[in-house]
Amino acid sequence: MIKIIDYKQNPSLDFIKRPEDADDVSSIVSGIIDNVRKNGDAALYEYSKKFDKAELTSLEVTQEEIDAAFNSVDDEYIEILKQAKENIFAFHKRQVNNSFVINEKEGVVIGQKVIPLSRVGLYVPGGTAAYPSSVLMNCIPAVIAGCDEIVMTTPPSKDGTVNPVILAAAKIAGVGRIFKVGGAQAVAALAYGTESVPKVDKIVGPGNRFVAQAKRMVFGQVDIDMIAGPSEILVIADDTCNPRFVAADLLSQAEHDKLASAILLTDSKTLASAVSEELEKQIPLLSRQEIARESIDNYGAILIVDSINEAIRISNEIAPEHLELCVDNPFDLLGLVRNAGSVFLGKNCPEALGDYFAGPNHTLPTSGTAKFSSPLSVEDFVKRTQFTYYTSDALGEVAQKIAYFAEKEGLTAHAKSATIRFE
Repeated sequence: MIKIIDYKQNPSLDFIKRPEDADDVSSIVSGIIDNVRKNGDAALYEYSKKFDKAELTSLEVTQEEIDAAFNSVDDEYIEILKQAKENIFAFHKRQVNNSFVINEKEGVVIGQKVIPLSRVGLYVPGGTAAYPSSVLMNCIPAVIAGCDEIVMTTPPSKDGTVNPVILAAAKIAGVGRIFKVGGAQAVAALAYGTESVPKVDKIVGPGNRFVAQAKRMVFGQVDIDMIAGPSEILVIADDTCNPRFVAADLLSQAEHDKLASAILLTDSKTLASAVSEELEKQIPLLSRQEIARESIDNYGAILIVDSINEAIRISNEIAPEHLELCVDNPFDLLGLVRNAGSVFLGKNCPEALGDYFAGPNHTLPTSGTAKFSSPLSVEDFVKRTQFTYYTSDALGEVAQKIAYFAEKEGLTAHAKSATIRFE
């Protein structure tokens, strides 16, 4: 059963348990990466047999496989995927930053070029659940950014196929090439390249602790989006809320992972008790009730606070991945929110709306990193290059200032490079 804590009696955040993996997988992941670097495709076939129980004859998904998968998915779901794509595209299109040039001083031109990354890799999990939504959320910003090539890896099933809805989402989103590779070995293949899998400039997408550790280890060889921890939801609700809705929203994240956290902050003891009772009613009805049960029992909590404003202050300390403001006038409170991956406003905005359909990205900072990082966006798929142009006369006007600055740092060669042109 979920813990109910009176914050006035226990004013600490010790109830927050962000799991650290008890098992250190770094040595295992390091071995996988080394094997893929040395043996390329052969290592990938080996790991597919070992981990996925799949005997593959080729790694790349063919166009025929993609088309067959697309045609096998029901028309209603295809239409929903297309509508979700439109919403995601419309939101992320607003994130595009353009290059700029400044030439306000005579003889001086400075500016910035925004350049798409050439090739990016999307990791899409398999395992206990398949996430076509992650395909859309990770691919569409890269498409808008203008990346030359978008490569996707995802684990195969035992029969060597990929979940049809994953392939259908990839076709709709605009993925270029797809490979039947999962786990740390997929990250290694994308980072270093193999005979089949091309090396990319950046790897994005969530995964298990082996995938997360592999992303840590290859960072620097390639860029990565973030290290994603278990899912999190924090709901702030007052006594006007329906406890059935609040409980359902908490469980929407608890069913993701036994390590997921679901927290309610409320100024109502009545609501706290009612939500606790509703959780016990709803958990047995879930298809993933065992996962949700462990999440709620071990990482769930209801915190009773003095006011909604205090709840927001505490939420800013926690910096949750998902934050729901379940109050009548949520826009009055939005300005107080500093640390959250994505904010859901009002009583008719379940977090699942953001997971699938609304448009804002669902790849979000976890484990408190919302204090300093942001959701996945178009900006993750571009880089910026600066440029500077000075005429001789323009440089002459500032050469002595440059030299003076350089000499203060003890860098006489820097100083000379500016003044030598005028000797």
